Amino acid sequence: MKEDNSIEQSTISNYGMGSGTKIENQDILVLRKQILHMIQNSSLKEISDVIMEESKRLTNSKNCYVAYIDPKNRDSVGISFSHMTGGCQMYAEMGEARFKIRTDGTYGGLLGYSLDTGESFYIHNPSKHPAAHGLPEGHIPVYQFLSVPVKNGHEIIGQIVLGNPRKDYDSLDVDFADTIAEIYATALQKLL
Repeated sequence: MKEDNSIEQSTISNYGMGSGTKIENQDILVLRKQILHMIQNSSLKEISDVIMEESKRLTNSKNCYVAYIDPKNRDSVGISFSHMTGGCQMYAEMGEARFKIRTDGTYGGLLGYSLDTGESFYIHNPSKHPAAHGLPEGHIPVYQFLSVPVKNGHEIIGQIVLGNPRKDYDSLDVDFADTIAEIYATALQKLL
């Protein structure tokens, strides 16, 4: 994966990262136990749906997108997601929203930024981020955005993206999402 950390935080409005603190509260302990139990006899979609709902709840987010990286072709495959465009129902019926990796090995755009850099981040004004290139026609507005890569060691194997929180995102929200991503990584390692 291409590493590009050249975007200066000072040039981005209300941009932040996590503190690196692992969250170990009751909610996380219950989620970890639930996912470990589900791995035995649940589908990746069922597990991803739980990850999506808990990510939204723990970060007070209205919207979420949970994806894995296809081990065969490296496409980002969203299998649990909020419906934010008219096309989302079509993706839901197909069972996935697939974003192809580009020939240069990157995903591009704001959605692909954490996949391209390996960094977790939030931004209060997504349109100001240098990687942003606008929303598709008919997409509901996104006024805050948080994205974390899901990793197995240094390898990126998935992604959790959140948007439109009930309160401003901060580093604690990134820490929660990073901790949830570690739990999701356990499932992806066993099910992919």
